Parts: sequence; C-alpha cells; structure tokens
Amino acid sequence: MTDRPDQSDRPDARPDARPDRDHDFRLDRATVQRIVQAVDLGDRARLLREVRQLHAADLADLLEQVDHDDRAAMVRLLGADLDPDVLTELEDDVRDDVLEAMRPEDVAAAAKELDADDIVYLIEDLTHEARASVLAALDPVNRAAVEQALKYPEDVAGRMMQRDLVTAPPFWTVGQMIDHMRARDDLPDEFTDIILIDPGLKPVGLAPLSRVMGAGRDRRLSDLMRSNMRVFRARTSLEDVAYAFNQYHMMSAPVVDDHGRLVGVITIDEAMTAVDDEAEEDMRLLAGVGDESLTDKVWETVKQRFPWLVVNLATAVLASFVIMQFDATIEAIVALAVLMPIVASMGGNAGTQTLTVAVRAIATRDLTPANMWRIIGREALAGFTNGLLFAVLIAVVALIWYGDPRLSAVLAGAMVVNLLVAGLAGILVPIALDKVGADPALASGTFVTTVTDVVGFFVFLSLAGMVLL
Repeated sequence: MTDRPDQSDRPDARPDARPDRDHDFRLDRATVQRIVQAVDLGDRARLLREVRQLHAADLADLLEQVDHDDRAAMVRLLGADLDPDVLTELEDDVRDDVLEAMRPEDVAAAAKELDADDIVYLIEDLTHEARASVLAALDPVNRAAVEQALKYPEDVAGRMMQRDLVTAPPFWTVGQMIDHMRARDDLPDEFTDIILIDPGLKPVGLAPLSRVMGAGRDRRLSDLMRSNMRVFRARTSLEDVAYAFNQYHMMSAPVVDDHGRLVGVITIDEAMTAVDDEAEEDMRLLAGVGDESLTDKVWETVKQRFPWLVVNLATAVLASFVIMQFDATIEAIVALAVLMPIVASMGGNAGTQTLTVAVRAIATRDLTPANMWRIIGREALAGFTNGLLFAVLIAVVALIWYGDPRLSAVLAGAMVVNLLVAGLAGILVPIALDKVGADPALASGTFVTTVTDVVGFFVFLSLAGMVLL
C-alpha cells in the first residue's frame, strides 16, 4: 500500500486558497469559476494548479455541484491525476458518473492506492466486467480482501471493516511491539489500537497506541489493555455498530467471523460514516424522498417522490371525505371553513414535533420498553397542556373576529382534543412501526398527519354541529 501524505501538508497548499472567511470552509465562488473556466478552455495545466490546492473532500463537493457535462469533462481532463481519495468522498450517483468518465486503467490505478474498504465502496456498483478489471489490477492480498468483503451485505460490519490492522500476542513487551512495527513496511496509514490475539486468532484485548508509546520497553502489552473491549461479528448491522461507537465512545473495535477469529477492524471513521448514513436515511424516510440526491435528473426525482405523493393524496382524500359529511354544517356557518385549517395545521405541527423526537429516541435506543409508558404519558400531557394554552389564544382570536362565544368555545375544544391526539399519534405511530419490525421513520409523518387532520376536522365540525345548530 502506498502511503499518501495528507493534502493539508502539501507545501504548495495555501491556507487561504479556499475559504473567504476564517470560519467558512465552503468552496468560494471564485475558485469554482476558475476551475470551470479551465475545464471549458481545456486548460489541463491550469486545472491541475487549481485542484492541487483543494482537499479531496472539497474537490468531491465541486464535482457534485457542477452539471453532468462539466463533471465528465473535468474528470477526463484530469485523467490519471485525479486524486483517488476523491472517489471515496463522492455521493453514490456522482461517483458512478465519475467512474464512467474515467478510463478503465485510471480506475484500476486509483484503486491500487486505496485501502481495501475504500476499494469495496468504489467498485461495489460497477458492472461485472469493470469490477473484474479493477480486481485484476490489485495485489493478491488486497484482491482477496475485497472479494471477501463483497460477499457480505452492504449494511453489515464485514462490508465496511478494514483489513489492515496491527496485532500482537498479549505477552509481548512494549519493546518487542515497537521493534515489530518499525520492521514492518505495511502498517496501516492510521490506527489507534493494537489488537491483542491468542494463538487461535481470537481477540483478547486492545492496547491503545498512546499507552504503548508512553510505557517502558519492558512492560507487557497485557498490562496496557483497555478495561473492556467490544467485539462485532462480521454480520453485525451497521446500525448496531454506529450505536455502540456512539454509546461507548470507542475509537476502534475488532470484527470476528462466525468462529470468533479476527477478520478486520472497524475504526471511528467508518463508524461515523455509518452514523451519518443512518441519520440521513431517517431524515429522508420521514420526508418520503427515498435515496434522492441533488444530482438526480428530473425524471429520477419524479419517480422517487411520486409514490409518497400518491399516499399523501389518499390521506388528503380521506380528510376531505370527513369534511364532506358535514357540508350542511359548513354551509350554515361559513366561519367554520375559515377556522378549520387552524385546527388541522396546529395538530399536524404538534404531531411532527413529537414524531421527530420519538424517531430519534428510537434510533439512539433511548426509548425502550422500560421507559416507553412514561414517555407516552409525558407526550400526552404535553399535548394536552399545549392544547389548553392554544385553546385560550385561538378562542380570543375567534371571539374578536366573529363575536360569537359559542364558536370560540367550539374552536377551543377542538384545539385541546387535536393537540392531545397529535402528541399521542406522534409517539405511538413510530413505536408501533418499530414493534412490527419496520423502520420507525418509514411513512410515520404521513400517518401522523392523517390522524391529526381527520381527528381535527371531525371533532371541530361535530362540536360545531352540536353546539351551533
């Protein structure tokens, strides 16, 4: 594996080349314009000067911001000089565009510069022919590691883990460990822990590198082990990996096969990627946009959103059906048509607030069977209390508008009931979905909004019919 220095250490990197303010790390407009202009002119030398000042993550951002044609032209102009690390920073659909624009030999050369886990990310969606071409260019060790990783599903530890790790028997001394590391020419670029293993290749502990470097040469590694160690199975879900790293403040953790033998390591970088992916997935599911990204074409965006909009249309029709049952009441009291949206809107917003908190709590496992009923009671009480407060406010508004105390009382009563229902729906819907094995974020927003709309309209119009007619 070829070691590549961090781009921030390059002597030609200018600290002020990109941000236009000390606290602003976005690509500035002038830099983007210069790069796009160089691409338009086909000026390869100028393009290289500009991109060499950028971190790989920033160049990836730029490739995601420009359109398809400019992206392809830039990649072709850079050729073999495209930093391989850029490929690991790209969104999936943009990465596919970039790989399509690259020559096969440049893809293979880039893959040789990456760690095995990054190579897996790079080639997992390639065609069989393109994948075979990249694998053929790898050395036997990396090729075997990548092929093994590709056998695992995308959402488990075995797919994301690194194969480059540092191991030692627990009876080694610090001096032996340091001499061993100095003699190796294939150490991982970055690592924080030495994995201690027994003769059966099973992990028995982690010796933090900081403790090793600070101890005397005669200290045994077993004396420097962490007090506890979390071990993941290769088929442990990435959701569980992300939770464990966040919960136990881990820096790395061994990954073992079904027989308990060490096969890799998950580091904090991979774990944080899993955390980000999980949070992004929940956010998208709540909004009903699936795997959509800003780089999708119009038809792809339409296909992603259409099914959820159909569901929303169905729920809107259901709410309209409820209203239709009270058309005579609305005809008799036109003011009801003006005030109905207030009840429904407040209920929908209150339900979304509770829903957001509930989905996040389930994802972080803070909402458990032990505290579930207490949280449900809290949300119900919070909804009822907010209902009382807003009932007073809206009753005063309605009284000022229409001068009818009975209408104000009807509106206030509907507000109390709907905000109570909103609080309950916002917590019970994601819990119910979780209980049946579905993602709590999946369609929760649609269900909660439907409940608050239907209940809000029904209660408001029913009370109006009983009190005002």
